[in-house]
Amino acid sequence: MSVFITEKSTPYYWYSFQIQRRRFFGSTRCTSRKEAERVEALKRDKAKALVNAEQRSRTSLAMDDITARLWTDQAPYDADPDATMANLGRLVDYFGKTTSLTEIDHAKAKEMVAWRRGQRLKGKKDAARIANATVNRSTTKVLQRLFAFAKAEGATFENQPKWGELLLPEPVERVRELQDEESDALDASMRGDYAPFFAFVRASGMRLKECVGLRWTEVNFGTKQIVKTGKGGRRIVFPISDTIREIIFPLQGKHPEFVFTYTAIYGNKRLGIVRGERYPITYNGTKSVWRTIRINAGVTDFRFHDFRHDFGTKVLRETGNLKLAQKALNHADIKSTLRYAHVLDSDVAEAVELVARSRRRNAGKSTGKIQEAG
Repeated sequence: MSVFITEKSTPYYWYSFQIQRRRFFGSTRCTSRKEAERVEALKRDKAKALVNAEQRSRTSLAMDDITARLWTDQAPYDADPDATMANLGRLVDYFGKTTSLTEIDHAKAKEMVAWRRGQRLKGKKDAARIANATVNRSTTKVLQRLFAFAKAEGATFENQPKWGELLLPEPVERVRELQDEESDALDASMRGDYAPFFAFVRASGMRLKECVGLRWTEVNFGTKQIVKTGKGGRRIVFPISDTIREIIFPLQGKHPEFVFTYTAIYGNKRLGIVRGERYPITYNGTKSVWRTIRINAGVTDFRFHDFRHDFGTKVLRETGNLKLAQKALNHADIKSTLRYAHVLDSDVAEAVELVARSRRRNAGKSTGKIQEAG
């Protein structure tokens, strides 16, 4: 019997049944047995649909299901979960929620690339088409990740896309180094409340988001380490050098949670901001301040991320050690560090010259021996 009266002081019939070892139990909110049985039948149908949907979502390769599983299992640990969600949503919208991953062959993936490549930047009049790197990162590699995720779950594909042919060519990322006169100009144009932040960026080589969100709980002066979660959820450690300590140690007490703060120039009642008070710096606020500083300093063709390039270049030039530079930049793959290898060109040239001189000396000795023998 599925409906019954409980021993509790209630006038309602209750239902209780199991579907594939999962129990469903609750009040029908009915005092008539016939009405209660009708409610129980509806509850049973809904329960069956729920169980079937859950089973389907655990094994289904439909775009809506596979993206949901990837989001739950991996995306929360990405460096930028919001971007992952947007990229997955774009694929679902393009292919359709019910389209199976097995239906996406090389031809369909190629059409997707062409579609994405034809889009233009948002919010800009007469905007240019999005860059090849953006197409690769936001579309092709996301679809490739979905296939890899499905394979890890045990799925097999007979006609999966040829990823090497789908990836669009990207220009080699330039490595921009800050010159001495540019550095002096930036210092002269620096906002006082932002000075510690930019000094820290240049001394640590950390990424903008890592610096903006730096919390005191991540700073340990005792172990001389800053421990954060980086790209892909990796635990990354930055050393607190004497220079970095001199920058951040005096900032203690300015804010209970965040290391870097700014002084509000203008008040905003809606946001609860009081002029003259200090608040944690934000990502967008820092980008805006950086643009103003750069313009006032007359420094051109230097992005915020170039501070990291400048740091990596100088570390490698001073040490000549590629593995050490990799560790300083917290690169998971040394291939990322190789972009800075050009600073070793002079060392390579010197080594080549030493080899040539050695050969000439050896050649001269050999010639002398031949003459003596003659």
